[in-house]
Amino acid sequence: MRHLFIYIAAFLIISCGDQYNKEVPTDAQEAISNDKERVSAFAKAKPELIEGRYNVAFLIMDGTYNTELTAPFDIFQHTQYRENIKQMNVFTVANTLDPIRTFEGMYLLPDFDYTAPDLPKIDILVVPSAEHHLDTDLDDEVMINFVKEVDKHALYMTSHCDGAFVLAKAGILDGSVSTTFPSDIDKMRETFPQLDIRKEVLFVHDGKYITSAGGAKSFEAALYLAEHLYGAEIARSLAGGLVIDWKIEDVPHIIMK
Repeated sequence: MRHLFIYIAAFLIISCGDQYNKEVPTDAQEAISNDKERVSAFAKAKPELIEGRYNVAFLIMDGTYNTELTAPFDIFQHTQYRENIKQMNVFTVANTLDPIRTFEGMYLLPDFDYTAPDLPKIDILVVPSAEHHLDTDLDDEVMINFVKEVDKHALYMTSHCDGAFVLAKAGILDGSVSTTFPSDIDKMRETFPQLDIRKEVLFVHDGKYITSAGGAKSFEAALYLAEHLYGAEIARSLAGGLVIDWKIEDVPHIIMK
């Protein structure tokens, strides 16, 4: 009896497999292909950008580090739940609408392709660190030119960790004080000897540029910008929503006048 069950199970498996191995007619294949084009696995709705808010774009690419992206994204997105302030529309931009993979392995679908004509106006650009910001990314002329163009009209340009290398390569940190990931400060000074790059601080605000050490301290730099825009009470409220004890006086930083 036991052998009989095994034979029956094997027959069912083979039979079921045969159903899926049958050749699909050409017209059916075309219909499936057309459906895939209409409803791509990569398709997503564009984010709703509400008029009157700050448009905050996050520059992402393969190798982007999770924390430098998600920390400021969380802070700025939560402004949408605070009243009587100019809230923030948050969205990602890349040189593609296909999925990009972060350094840690998460897949993200960009909201906008910055090489396409439908890119919205950007008030605040956030440049999280990415795996190749010290080398090959700096040779990406399209990306660097995008940063230069945004800088012409943006209110603030911000970076976390080695995102500062991208701002520096774009030439927009010349004449400003900045910082980056602590162990990469010497490398940044070597690469951009004309810059004033500070150690032993977690973020620097000089004019429209805010650069931070990155990592978990990306939260602090984002909270600082929130406090700068909205005041201490709103910043503490945003921090409390993420269980962060926010006191700017406890964070080593430089604010240039």
